[in-house]
Parts: sequence; structure tokens; C-alpha cells
Amino acid sequence: MRLVILEKNVGDWAAAYLAKKILEFQPTEDKKFVLGLPTGSTPLQMYKRLIKFYKDGLISFKNVITFNMDEYVGLEPNHPQSYHYYMHENFFNHIDIPKENINILNGMSEDYKFECQRYEDKIKAVGGIDLFLGGVGADGHIAFNEPGSSLRSRTRDKELTEDTIINNSRFFDGDVNKVPKLALTVGVGTIMDAREVLIMTNGLSKAKALYQGIECGVNHLWTISALQLHEKAIIVADEDACSEIKVGIYRYYKDIEKNNLDVEKMIKDLYKNYSK
Repeated sequence: MRLVILEKNVGDWAAAYLAKKILEFQPTEDKKFVLGLPTGSTPLQMYKRLIKFYKDGLISFKNVITFNMDEYVGLEPNHPQSYHYYMHENFFNHIDIPKENINILNGMSEDYKFECQRYEDKIKAVGGIDLFLGGVGADGHIAFNEPGSSLRSRTRDKELTEDTIINNSRFFDGDVNKVPKLALTVGVGTIMDAREVLIMTNGLSKAKALYQGIECGVNHLWTISALQLHEKAIIVADEDACSEIKVGIYRYYKDIEKNNLDVEKMIKDLYKNYSK
């Protein structure tokens, strides 16, 4: 597992990394790049930077297929707090991705099991996910795979913990009663099947989760820890999120990633090497 520790600009680093992956892949109509995407506050800067890359003519999403991690049950797609709405408002409406290439779980489905199996089947049908991006909760959950989730789990419906509901209430006028109690989510196993996984994390509230994911053993109570078993997993974190890891481990990762920490250089190199 790689751990990239930045002073700031976690979202910009992730955007530059993703853009380079897509540009190197050179997707075409017959060979599309398949991308897993997250929601929440952490990825917002990444989406802003990717939109700028697109508007600058650096990158196209015409031959990219996306699969989102999760969706609340019971929220219409046009609900301001649904992840359908979030994705279109913050990303899809600003780029050239075809509507048919966008995949988000249907939280209004009358048959959750059918919807979740359909999602799994479609991921397989397009050849699997090349890069899955995500964030992590304060309790170490990835997607909505709350503590105790099976590390082999597949896309399914999942009851949200009280901590997650309280944390997400900030998006629902601070009212926990407005937060859906159930979500559809890709499983830990679904994420682990991706050819590469990139998790973004920032802030002191994520420090314990990062410590558990990096220093402790694989544990279903901290689903981020499953990334230790992935051949190509990256966590990109800011300094605050690293406040609980050991000094020796912090220094080790800062040393081995020292040539990958200059975000501005990464972005300049993208424009230099790939601008038309």
C-alpha cells in the first residue's frame, strides 16, 4: 500500500493522478476507461480540478464509464441530498461524459437485491473497474461499508450506523431525522476487485481511521484496512489525518514518496506532456 502525505491539496493530487491515468490509457469508443467515484465533502476539490482540466481541453470523459459507490434509499434522484443530484451538480453537468456512461445505484428501486445484482453484473459486463476512488469515514468505513461489514461483501443494502447518520446530518439541516437510515452501496469486495484503488482523507477526524488502516491488522471493524490486501492501493492524506500514526512510519512514507508530493509540478507536467 502507498501512503502519500501532503500538507494540503489532497483533491488536486487525486485529480492529477486520475487525469494522468486516463490520458495514459487513451480510452476509445471500443476501449473505455472504467472509473469508480465517491461523493461527500472530501472529493469536491478533485471534481473542481477535473472540470478545469476538461475546460482547458486537457482531458475528455467521452470514453469514460463511471460507477458511483453508493446512494441513499428513499431519495428521488432530484433530491438535493441524493448522490444522483450531487454527482450531476458537482461533476457530470460540467464535462462531456455521455449520459449512458453514468451508473449510480437506484435508491428508489422496489427490489434492492435485484438492483444491487444488476449493478454488479454491469460492472463485470464492462470489464471491471480500472480505478476506484473513495473517501473514508471517521469510523473507517469505505463507501457505506460500516464497521462489521464483510470484507468479501458485494453491492447490497446497508443500514447506516448512528455515527454515520449524525455525521451526515450536516447535509440535512443538522436534523438526524431527515437522514435516510438505509443506503445501497458497493461492497468491500466490489472495491477490492478494482485494478487500482485510491482513497482520499483529510482532517483530524479521520486520523484514527487512517491509523487503523495503515498500522493495524486487517479488521472488518475498520473496512479501510482491507486495502492492505490490495496489490495497487493508494491513500492520499493531509498532515492532520496523519496525526495518530507513528513518527517512524510517517517519516518512512514521506521519504519513499518524496518525489510524488509536489502537486503543482504534477499539474504542470500534465499540461506540458498532454496538452494538444
